[in-house]
Amino acid sequence: MTQGWRPAAVALDIDGTLIDHDERVSPAVVDAVRRAAAQVPIILCTGRSWQTTRPVAELLGLPDGFVVCSNGARTLKYPSGEVVDERTFDPTTVIASVREHAPNARMAVEEQDGSYLVTEPFPEGDLGAAATVRVVTDAELAPQPVTRLIIRDPEQSESDFVQLAERLGLHGVGYFVGWTAWLDIAPEGVDKSTGLKVALAQYGLEADGLLALGDGRNDIEMLVYAGLGIAMGAAPDEVKAKADEVTKSVTDDGVAAVLNRYF
Repeated sequence: MTQGWRPAAVALDIDGTLIDHDERVSPAVVDAVRRAAAQVPIILCTGRSWQTTRPVAELLGLPDGFVVCSNGARTLKYPSGEVVDERTFDPTTVIASVREHAPNARMAVEEQDGSYLVTEPFPEGDLGAAATVRVVTDAELAPQPVTRLIIRDPEQSESDFVQLAERLGLHGVGYFVGWTAWLDIAPEGVDKSTGLKVALAQYGLEADGLLALGDGRNDIEMLVYAGLGIAMGAAPDEVKAKADEVTKSVTDDGVAAVLNRYF
């Protein structure tokens, strides 16, 4: 960045960025986030639902503001949960295609309140420790348009799911492959930067003043969109390649290392 640049706002992914795989946030990261939040807007920008994002915002002690959930499909006021912006799609054809190409896959959709409908229970913690889940049939999964469709198969690998995404022939939607055999289907053209544009507009801010940190493939658009996009140390190579720089991993308090530079 140019000499003397300082963030006017900060966008933070949650899982793998703020929180480690044991659902822990280090005190050093909490301190750094709180110090930054006293000076500029902090926007949590996550694939999580509102229901599982709110406890993280509370843990961090964030002031009133905005959060971006569901990989950019929902932007909400914090702490009220009032929806500012929502993007949806009809997943019917995708659900049928998944059943054809991955008959054993589990599927989930996010409800308005942030709870989930699932075709089978997901592995513990996958949808967030605080998530409310209800098991339904394929036919009951999406009677109306949804913000996201999650596809998960614990028996498959990450690379299997990269190939599955190609076999599904997804049209009119976007998708992100996660760390494991996890595929997030989103409305076409919607990613984390979509929600961040909405949130920044609420503050009258532009992307060039945004500092963003993330670790996943679903963070790439956010990192590119931000004035300064920083990948976590354990991020996949394709994420690091799109970032402006790379910090330490979540287990080494990479977020604190970056925020302490500016705040």
